[in-house]
Amino acid sequence: MTIEQMIERKRELGYTNQKLSELSGVPVPTIQKILSNKTKSPREDTIKALSDVLENKHSHNFNYIKNNTNYELREEAAFKAKSQIFKNNNYKNKDINDYLALPEGTRIELIDGKFYEMAAPTTPHQDIAGSIYAEFYIHIKTNKGACKTYISPIDVQLDRDDKTMVQPDVIIVCNKDNITKPRIVGAPDLVVEVLSPSNSMMDMVIKLHKYNKAGVREYWIVSPEEKKTLVYRLEKSIEDMKFYDFDEEVPVGIWDGKCKVKIGEFYEEI
Repeated sequence: MTIEQMIERKRELGYTNQKLSELSGVPVPTIQKILSNKTKSPREDTIKALSDVLENKHSHNFNYIKNNTNYELREEAAFKAKSQIFKNNNYKNKDINDYLALPEGTRIELIDGKFYEMAAPTTPHQDIAGSIYAEFYIHIKTNKGACKTYISPIDVQLDRDDKTMVQPDVIIVCNKDNITKPRIVGAPDLVVEVLSPSNSMMDMVIKLHKYNKAGVREYWIVSPEEKKTLVYRLEKSIEDMKFYDFDEEVPVGIWDGKCKVKIGEFYEEI
């Protein structure tokens, strides 16, 4: 795309420079310089990252999943997305010691030795995550269950190694041996991630790949924008997935459907 085409497409989509930065991984100051023609010879990879977003080559909603049902293709996309989201060399070759040395409050996840920035959650994001957590907590307490549920921020040392530390929005852990005072060590039984424009590729592709490989039994991806929840029964198959509208009850598979969450009931209050 030419710069003029980028400017026009950005206007059509209603994107701010901040949103374009979140979706492409290109810093806001760089975008400002490119679109104002202050940068006469922008880097080719930077132009490609911006063009991919503006041309919708990487869908940031559930249409990406619906149109890419082949898991092997999505697995390949996960590795491509990793290299596209952050190109800063300062984010590579990291381990848990680097992660733990970050200033308190820094929103970073460590995946396969790379740092990935996390945007601050919106209020609807927090309302949905908090309400799902509450439903899980009430079910566990009412039934005197052995599992425990946690809400972000909580560190999860997903692969039990020093190269990955993630912070899912909501988790359920049924193996008490995985619960330590500093963090969860190993795969949770169930993970919930609530989508936002800046994290959709991470949650729908990269984290799906990681959670499946690590042994997470069930994975929920909640889209406030589309008012749908995508549920993966990973303990059965990566291909075992189902979409639920917000006005439908979503059964918790790891509890044989004895707990059901109707996200629409509390979403209407947001």
